[in-house]
Amino acid sequence: MHKFILNIKCFIVLLSIPIFQSCGTYSFSGASIPPEMKTITVQFFENTSALVVPYLSQQFTEALKERIRNQSRLSIVRVDGDADLEGRITDYTIRPVAIQGNDRAGLNRVTVTVNVKYTNSLNPELNFEQSFQAFQEFSLNQGPIQTQEQKLLILINRQLTENIFNKAFANW
Repeated sequence: MHKFILNIKCFIVLLSIPIFQSCGTYSFSGASIPPEMKTITVQFFENTSALVVPYLSQQFTEALKERIRNQSRLSIVRVDGDADLEGRITDYTIRPVAIQGNDRAGLNRVTVTVNVKYTNSLNPELNFEQSFQAFQEFSLNQGPIQTQEQKLLILINRQLTENIFNKAFANW
């Protein structure tokens, strides 16, 4: 009986190998990157919003590069990549979303909007220019915005980079 189960397991593993090998352009992240695409250029995303957070441009650009490194096999190059991501941070706002009884904001929302231009030199039909927006809510009961801002921006950047990556490489 033990030998029979072992044979079944071996059969399943052997049957699975061709399935995974045939999916050369698919990764477990959901990305569909053609095998001929090897490199990408990620330009610096300048912050042109009215309210400027000094470290946001650098933090966002690095988060985007990190997302690509972690979820694809693409090499990031300075110039002339097979694909190019460029853009700018166009808006950064902090607005109240829930008012308490004393006309004070009980809940606030930080929103970041990024305009992204994706150029695929191997398949121009996949090019796009689009705005992406993400937000996080916070309460001033947990401290002033200055003490919460960096953590909030990390979460916002995670959302933004996931959406941008999916649009560029998973056609979502």
